[in-house]
Amino acid sequence: MLKIACMSLSGGQGKTTTSVLLGKYLAAAGHTVLAIDADPQSNLTTFLGHDVAPDEPTLLEVFKGTVSLEEGIYPTQVDNLFIIPSDDGLDGVQDYLSSSGVGAILLKKRLEPSQDSFDICVIDCPPQRSQICKSVIGAAEQVVIPCEATVKGYGSLVRTMDAVNELQEIGASGAKILGVIPFRDRWVGANQTQESRMCIEAIANEVGAELMLPSIRESERYKQAISKGVTLSELGMPDLEYPFEVLLKRICELIGQKP
Repeated sequence: MLKIACMSLSGGQGKTTTSVLLGKYLAAAGHTVLAIDADPQSNLTTFLGHDVAPDEPTLLEVFKGTVSLEEGIYPTQVDNLFIIPSDDGLDGVQDYLSSSGVGAILLKKRLEPSQDSFDICVIDCPPQRSQICKSVIGAAEQVVIPCEATVKGYGSLVRTMDAVNELQEIGASGAKILGVIPFRDRWVGANQTQESRMCIEAIANEVGAELMLPSIRESERYKQAISKGVTLSELGMPDLEYPFEVLLKRICELIGQKP
C-alpha cells in the first residue's frame, strides 16, 4: 500500500479538495483506496458522505489502539474507496501522541495490518504543525502539497516542506515530495493574473520544475463536483481534471501500473 499525504500548513490551500478528488479518481481507475481523515475539522469525512454515528470508532480510537484497524474502516458511496473518518474529538489525541514517545511513527504502526488490503492510502492532514501532522508525515511515503497561487500559499509551501524535512533529518520519516499543486490559479478569460503567475513562478523556483504539477484553476466547479458527489467530467468540465490526470500518472508510475 502506497501511503500519500496531502499536506499544507495553512487553511484554505486545497488539501481536502485534492484528497477527495484524488481518492475518487484513483478508485475510478480500479485501485483500492483507503482515505484517512486526519483533520479534526472532518471535511474529508463529510465530503465523502460518511456520517459518524454515536460510539462509532474513528481515527481517534485507531490512534489509541482501543479498536482494531479494521473496526475503524468504512465503505463510502464510491466503489473501491474506503475511509477512516474523524470528528472533532480527534483533537483529543494530541496529548496522547505527545506523551506516547512514538507519536511520529504511531500512525505508520497502526496502518501496518492494512498493508496488503489496499493499493493506495490518501491521508488528509490537518493545516497545523501538530502532533497529528507529525504522525501523518511519519506514516507517509509520498507527500502532495497543494498551495494557493498567492503569497500566503507560498508561505504555506515553505512551512510544509520544513515540517517534512525536520522529520526526515531525525530519521522519523522517509517521505518524499511527489508534487506541488498550485491552487486557485486565477485567470480572467484567457489571461492568467499577474499575482498567480508570479506566485507560481516563485513556487517553481522553490521546489524545482520537476515537482510542479498543473495548477487547479479558481473555479466553483470543484466545489460543485464535491458537493454533488460527481466527477468534473459529469459536470461537463473534463479539462479541469487535468491536474489529477497528471498526478494519477505519477502515482501509477510509482506502483508500477499503467494509469
